[in-house]
Amino acid sequence: ATAARGHVRINNTLYPNAPTFLQSGTFFVQRLLFLGTVCRRVPAASGLQCIAPLVQSVEETPEPIATEVHGCIPSWIEGSFLRNGPGKFEFGSHNYDHWFDGMALLHQFKISSGQVSYKSRFLRSDSYRANSEHNRIVVSEFGTLAVPDPCKTFFQRFLSCFEMPKPTDNASVSFVKYKGDYYVSTETNFMHRVDPDSLESKGKVDWSKFIAVNGATAHPHYDPDGSAYNMGNSYTKKGAFYNIICVPPERVEPEETLEGARIVCSIAPVNKSKPSYYHSFAMSENFVVFVEQPIRMDLLRILTCKLRGKGLSKGIYWDPQQETIFHVVNKHMGTPSAVKYYSRPLSTFHQINTFEEDGFLVVDLCCSDDGSAINNFLIQNLRQSGEALDEMYNSMTGSFPRRFVLPLNVDENTPCGKNLNTRSDSPATAIKVYCTHEDLHGEDLQEFGGLEFPQINYAKHNTRPYRYFYGSGFRHLVGDSLLKMDLQGKRLKVWQQPGFYPSEPIFIPSPGATEEDDGVILSVVITPTQEKGTFLLVLDASTFKELGRAEVPVNIPYGFHGAFNASTVACHINHKQSRVAPL
Repeated sequence: ATAARGHVRINNTLYPNAPTFLQSGTFFVQRLLFLGTVCRRVPAASGLQCIAPLVQSVEETPEPIATEVHGCIPSWIEGSFLRNGPGKFEFGSHNYDHWFDGMALLHQFKISSGQVSYKSRFLRSDSYRANSEHNRIVVSEFGTLAVPDPCKTFFQRFLSCFEMPKPTDNASVSFVKYKGDYYVSTETNFMHRVDPDSLESKGKVDWSKFIAVNGATAHPHYDPDGSAYNMGNSYTKKGAFYNIICVPPERVEPEETLEGARIVCSIAPVNKSKPSYYHSFAMSENFVVFVEQPIRMDLLRILTCKLRGKGLSKGIYWDPQQETIFHVVNKHMGTPSAVKYYSRPLSTFHQINTFEEDGFLVVDLCCSDDGSAINNFLIQNLRQSGEALDEMYNSMTGSFPRRFVLPLNVDENTPCGKNLNTRSDSPATAIKVYCTHEDLHGEDLQEFGGLEFPQINYAKHNTRPYRYFYGSGFRHLVGDSLLKMDLQGKRLKVWQQPGFYPSEPIFIPSPGATEEDDGVILSVVITPTQEKGTFLLVLDASTFKELGRAEVPVNIPYGFHGAFNASTVACHINHKQSRVAPL
């Protein structure tokens, strides 16, 4: 059940490095069948609406403006709904190539006594300031190389091709919390600590000044005491490593940031020169689960991207000949399990929830059978129309919620050929220890294009058994519906309005809530067909019916992730109910 490996020949084809526990006939044949399975795609679409206005540059709104409320926004909601995402896609005559490259625009919907105000501000990152000063792109981003300096000589410009692009501090992905402070984050080593009221940066923070990592994800997890866990890569003479990071829950000094951060455990990739790309990770009460997926980062291609005239994204590729590996690490001891859990090739960007029960680790993820989509989100693709847009969407696979059940009590005496998942409530299998999944949905989810941007009642049910999760349906290149999944019966509830595109849903529990879904869902809804047709949507999380909306008289681009910053009063009300500080 450990990492012993050998070679298998079937039909005169040599399959090197096959896990030995899969080499007995039926299990290895099963593995080959899974590797050859056709990617699961959603039904073909035709006549998709052009969404080009959703990925156009907008102006910031630095001073609060009033919104027009329709319906009823519950008076107990007190705080700010914060959103992050790209809002500027060009400087001068130079355009960004990839959607992920746009300059970070921070949004705040301040909710109090049933009323809502809105403001936004571009993050004054070093990248934003330098680009603005020169009126061109001078800092490379994920999919866009910096424009060569016209003031340099030909020879100087030639020599600059051998330089590695400096990491950007354009933190456009999410809002996160460390030691009670808000940060905006991307996936490089830079974050910005921000004031959630003014949306202004309070300073750039560099992970590498505190621990030996070259970046970290924009999706940390939190323990009940406020300790934050994250993951980041390091690149050494011995190759790449995946690192689990822990940041303490409280500050010792008023102005400190990541002081006290430590590396809990380092994991060696299967291929140290081509480590896996990952956007998030899973965590239970006692374990961190890292999914090493076959989306590979070719470090040589990335190091030579300027020489080749290609963006960093061109060094990332999908390798469906490789398996997916689940690494399980005891987060308290910092010890990795000797057992590696294998599965068919899959890609995952967001985990739903992970918990331990009866000797099993239950890992719920949003998964796709194809990991090439990351290079499809070019701005020119998102601005397509007509048949070209339909063709782009139909070339992609959907992301669907899946459950993996990993047995924790596996050793050299565990019998081969036996399904180790003895849980009667899940048909997922684990055969020493090749895992298949259970679909956490019915066939009706196909109609809505799968599910992404998953959210749960994090305060009460993160790392615990749960019943409900929420997400965005993707019957377009961006989310076009809001979904609620009830795991008891896998029943789906949907909010959808044709021509409107809601953001990632955020769950806020009601004061004194006793039921898991007693609360509201917040989402920012935008449309390409109405000038200034944006609104903040508030749904009853239980019934999934609209309670109210606040119409915003400005245009907002489609963004990525957000968080709810509860007011001091709301935090006091919910203090005894929450296992972690409200996000």
